[in-house]
Amino acid sequence: MPAIDQGEAILNLCIRTAKIAQLLEIPIIGTEQSPISLGSNIEPIKSFCSKTIRKEYFNACADGLTAAIPSNRQQCILMGCETHVCLMQTALKLIEEGYDVSVIVDGVGSRRALDKQIALERLQVAGARLITAEMLGFEWLKSAQNPVFKEVLALLK
Repeated sequence: MPAIDQGEAILNLCIRTAKIAQLLEIPIIGTEQSPISLGSNIEPIKSFCSKTIRKEYFNACADGLTAAIPSNRQQCILMGCETHVCLMQTALKLIEEGYDVSVIVDGVGSRRALDKQIALERLQVAGARLITAEMLGFEWLKSAQNPVFKEVLALLK
């Protein structure tokens, strides 16, 4: 993460969004790229994941991501790094397999801002929905009457 443009802000947003998902009982699946050589996900991320896919392919589907997605879920929300490599290749494969894919634009990063920008443009053309974490939080809530509204609002603001 230290090499990722805006890495600390992205990491903090991913953690806040994971807290929201947990409050709303939305499953979280993590991925780790070559954990033996690159290291595992950091604990604040790992602690939210119901499953973690250890992968060697850039496209996480090739290492079992689609098998880990609950069968009653057709929507995938993606956050993380590197936008133009692992995240993009995974998103493209999920779209190809018929999933409804959204990418949290303020929750993804690359070492270079240009790589992130071009990857997001490519993903949008391929059919991914580009949204922000705040948009997602309110879509998940659906209403201010949601029992966890105040807790989620505190995380969004």
